[in-house]
Amino acid sequence: MVEDKLSELYCSYSGHRPDSVVLLPGAGSNRRYYRLGPDPSLIGVAGTSRDENEAFIYLSKHFSEKGLPVPRVYGHSDDMMIYIQDDLGSSSLFDFIAPGRLNGEWNDGIVSLLERTVRVLPDFQWKGAEGLDFSRCYPVDSMNKRAVMWDLNYLKYYFLKTSGVEFDEDKLEDDFDRLASYIVSLDTGTFMYRDFQSRNVMTLDGQPWFIDFQGGRRGPYHYDIVSFLWQAKANFPDWLRERLLDVYIESASRYIAIDRRRFDEELRYVRLLRILQVLGAYGFRGRIERKPHFLQSIPKALENLRELLTEPLDEYAYLNSVLNELVKEEASDEACDGLTVKVASFGFRKHGIPEDNSGNGGGFVFDCRAIHNPGRYDDYKSLTGLDREVIEFLEREDDMHRFLEHAFALVDASVERYIKRGFQHLMVSFGCTGGQHRSVYSAERMVRHLHEKYNVRVVVDHVEQNMHKVINPKQINR
Repeated sequence: MVEDKLSELYCSYSGHRPDSVVLLPGAGSNRRYYRLGPDPSLIGVAGTSRDENEAFIYLSKHFSEKGLPVPRVYGHSDDMMIYIQDDLGSSSLFDFIAPGRLNGEWNDGIVSLLERTVRVLPDFQWKGAEGLDFSRCYPVDSMNKRAVMWDLNYLKYYFLKTSGVEFDEDKLEDDFDRLASYIVSLDTGTFMYRDFQSRNVMTLDGQPWFIDFQGGRRGPYHYDIVSFLWQAKANFPDWLRERLLDVYIESASRYIAIDRRRFDEELRYVRLLRILQVLGAYGFRGRIERKPHFLQSIPKALENLRELLTEPLDEYAYLNSVLNELVKEEASDEACDGLTVKVASFGFRKHGIPEDNSGNGGGFVFDCRAIHNPGRYDDYKSLTGLDREVIEFLEREDDMHRFLEHAFALVDASVERYIKRGFQHLMVSFGCTGGQHRSVYSAERMVRHLHEKYNVRVVVDHVEQNMHKVINPKQINR
């Protein structure tokens, strides 16, 4: 067990076994973190990638030797899959700035710590790059063109194609290629933290400590300050962004001379790349993997994109048009004064019951597994409940008709009451074994039923098929 291996590492370092090994709440990654102790208190990490773990361990040692504030690693398993490191406490900078990001209360203490944080960043970028063997970075040694294209195609496949926006793939790739070439031309030989944001800064004794740098590589120094200042949920106001940007430039000027006008011009396109990279990641982690934290961050990331697009991207005209269409499409998806019914299909054996991200606490979950399963037959295994052959199969099943009649009656009662009381969200989910045949068919039938009977907005989410669409009331023919 992981806990036993961590205890052995702890004992090798401290001379005794820990009194407790406590699994900590998960974050965005698939790594698992444990608190071991209490004397000394250390953090145990169980990673899923040896290469990623090796990168972190190497970078931690390198940065520590440079006097940079990072956790030190005290031991690792022979296979490099687990290791123990300094315990920097439980308070992140993201937690510390909560009064500001939630209530707009950016007091002097918060602003001061933010300034200290961005003032240290250039030390990682320039001092940290001195003597650094970039070949040991993960998964690539630099922000090369291929790495940039990975980020842009993440956006294409995991956000654009789930949004319903139509686009010419060749024209989009042309603009992606030119944007990637421009970004690569900005490489300054500095260390690029890659995911520098307030969740990856811990606060200990009033000072910032830096974690989760294992994805770092060589790249343009602009990228990290953009990641920090335009983090979706940090919610920094414009005046604070400008103030922190000035502090950063003043600190970076210890290493190079910065032409502010040229810097601002370059910063805009790095901002564009980071926003697109973030939306791609949120699309994958949120819309595909169904992680609520990422879904909740999408609207703010779109707001950042909308703000950037107020000045046209003339150099990338087709990309500019697609992104403007995207923010319009997503805005229409989000804006609705009446009731929205989210209808989902899912597989019990795969992602499980979808979470309700509206804050309303969930809704109906109908189990379709008692219905005759077309997936048991070879002719239907590659099809879904959207295909004519599966639809005809299920419509011959009396059990399916009775099942849906009862489901319609239950949902109708709630829809009618919700409309009368002015409620805005109702969730209706259909699950079967794999989320492919019966649940998809049932969800589509529920959507059609709601269209025919009520003037409500419907969000359709076929979880296992990675399909998402929105049907607004104006689209319903009554």
